[in-house]
Amino acid sequence: MLRNLPNGLKLCGRLVPIRFASNIKAEEFIKVKNQQGVRKITLCHPRTRNSLSMDMMCALHEALIADRENVELRCVVLTAEGKVWSAGHNLKELQPNDIQFRDSVFQKLTDIVLDIKKLPVPVIAKVNGYAAAAGCQLAASCDIIVASDKSMFSTPGAGVGVFCNTPGVAVGRVMSRPKSAYMLMTGLPLSSQEAYVAGLVTKVVPENELEKTIEEIVGAIREKSRAVIALGKEFYYQQLNMPLEDAYIKAKAKMNENLQLEDCKEGMSSFVEKRAPKWKHTK
Repeated sequence: MLRNLPNGLKLCGRLVPIRFASNIKAEEFIKVKNQQGVRKITLCHPRTRNSLSMDMMCALHEALIADRENVELRCVVLTAEGKVWSAGHNLKELQPNDIQFRDSVFQKLTDIVLDIKKLPVPVIAKVNGYAAAAGCQLAASCDIIVASDKSMFSTPGAGVGVFCNTPGVAVGRVMSRPKSAYMLMTGLPLSSQEAYVAGLVTKVVPENELEKTIEEIVGAIREKSRAVIALGKEFYYQQLNMPLEDAYIKAKAKMNENLQLEDCKEGMSSFVEKRAPKWKHTK
């Protein structure tokens, strides 16, 4: 859906080719900054409260997956401008009697959240505002969710006749059944602290400490081997759907695979030699 967009993103000063196909500019919807291995993607369409229109989602998706195998990329931070982190799907796009287009809208967000899980680096949602419906789904689908004490989360779709079925998949997998059912069936919002207690949020901090907290988390990730994190992240999500005994069998094999990595050998040597490791970040 995107037209006349820039033909690349810069990663550590290098242009990363990306492809778009519409007449709008990506910067109308997102800002992308790459610095010291961290890709910061900012939703910036306050006129629609950062709604996940097809154009917004196409821009976001391309920015997320661009040059994903570059070992310089170590982490992605997803944030937003304004008091509304994301209001969810743009309801105007769901009204026309075009089943195929409506299906493509839902599929695009599905592709985004699945690719978040498939990315070889951690994806952090930095939430300072209101994340609603599909916006809540997007935040809940990130690996780590850090929210300010001013943030709120809700799945209010039933109030306008659209039950939040797809957001329910995301929140139902990270929260307890009673809490996720409460969100979906009442539409009432949770404060960031309530979301933390319910398991939706990783960490809640005062608004003025949000940036510092993100920097600390990103710094901890950068100190690790990308190859080790990539291997671990992939298996972490795989084992969640396995029976317990199968998970341990597969985990044992994955541990042995991990031990074969050059960065693992380097890490263990550096520990014995009491020095900082020199990661290669490759498998």
